[in-house]
Amino acid sequence: MIGALAGVAVVMLVIILWLRRRYVVVTVHGESMLPTYRPGERLVVRRTSPRSLRTGQVVVLAGVAKGSRAGVTKGPRAGAVGGSPADEPGTGWIVKRVAAVPGDPIPRDTVPALRTAPGTHVPAGHLVVLGDNADRSYDSRRSGYLTTDRLLGVVLRKVG
Repeated sequence: MIGALAGVAVVMLVIILWLRRRYVVVTVHGESMLPTYRPGERLVVRRTSPRSLRTGQVVVLAGVAKGSRAGVTKGPRAGAVGGSPADEPGTGWIVKRVAAVPGDPIPRDTVPALRTAPGTHVPAGHLVVLGDNADRSYDSRRSGYLTTDRLLGVVLRKVG
């Protein structure tokens, strides 16, 4: 009896660990994704590889420390990016919609920061991401490309 309970406990632990490695729940802060996601809403995020991203998906990315130049590029140069919950330069996770993935044409018409970017396609290792609420979002429109190494995962759904 005790052996069976121990076996069940081990199986449950393995399942919980697998779920924790694959999925995470994040809380929305800021208004950059209104009306899709509101401040305080919780989102289930599936950790995923940048190779599996598609245009239109909503993703969670690591923000960049205030004043840092890592993780964001405008064409050939690096540039500072916001990423705090309030969508101002700082730290934290950011929730954005993918506008272009590596290999897609650069969306110059909708992303002013990339109008003078070299080439015709989004380079490998980079993404173009936009908040749904353009007036309240610090995103690729102002910062240019974000690097794919900042990807946490893809939003699957709201919780609750």
